[in-house]
Amino acid sequence: MDNNIQEETLSSLDTLHEIVGVKFNDTGKSYFFDPDGNIIPEGASVIVDTMHGPEFGTVTITNKMVKESELVLPLKKVIRVATEDDEKVNLDNKEKEKEAFDICLQKIEENQLDMKLVAAEYTFDKSKLLFYFTSDGRVDFRKLVKDLAAVFRTRIELRQIGIRDETKLIGGLGICGRPFCCKTFLNDFAQVSIKMAKEQNLSLNSQKISGACGRLMCCLRYEHEVYEEALSKLPKIDSVVETPDGKGVVCDLTPLSGVVKVKFKINEDEVFKMYSKDEIKVLSTPKKVDSEPDEK
Repeated sequence: MDNNIQEETLSSLDTLHEIVGVKFNDTGKSYFFDPDGNIIPEGASVIVDTMHGPEFGTVTITNKMVKESELVLPLKKVIRVATEDDEKVNLDNKEKEKEAFDICLQKIEENQLDMKLVAAEYTFDKSKLLFYFTSDGRVDFRKLVKDLAAVFRTRIELRQIGIRDETKLIGGLGICGRPFCCKTFLNDFAQVSIKMAKEQNLSLNSQKISGACGRLMCCLRYEHEVYEEALSKLPKIDSVVETPDGKGVVCDLTPLSGVVKVKFKINEDEVFKMYSKDEIKVLSTPKKVDSEPDEK
């Protein structure tokens, strides 16, 4: 009997639902919506139902079937493909957001608040105006909210965001010369650690491995799995190894080429030689040390 219940549960989770993916801004992630029987091409503008009311978005994933186990039900629906009037409303909102940003800056200065305004954003129906800001500590912005509500005559919400979110909203160019990854295609911030920079033999100079946000660069993670796999096939630093030239201690590694640098002590002098991983045999490994903390 229990097996039948389990089979029925698994079967229900495999039920397919038709969805479209919708983004609300260039840097946000895609959310799934019920297309409500409409075939909507990628790139089309749509008005969708959200918990905050109707919102204007862009379709990033056209109609496809997705397993129920991959969804959070019930799905909100696409109300309609955006009309010319909807496009005009959206453009008007963008212009009003610029005006709202300037007014909020003025009110922050008048209230002498220690906060940095990052962006202003209207909901599609202008029922709410959101302001994003950063600050080193907590900010008492109750009077600021009252001042803004008196000016805009709508619901005001202030959201404190992190330094990475600030950089994602503002955008810019990285040291590679390309637009920030977080601004163009990264939906979420993955954990990045100093250990990743060490494994890739990068300089640990903070200015060289930190992004514009001041945190470790997200791109340190892109090749992390490749380096981890390569390092798993090499002896650890400080391992004692047997080489064609006798016993030595591993002092450096070149993971991608599989080359191991070994240190020998001959009389009072230190001699260094390079070997392929296949030319050496590990005799002993160093004790484990605590791993580097992750930085988000």
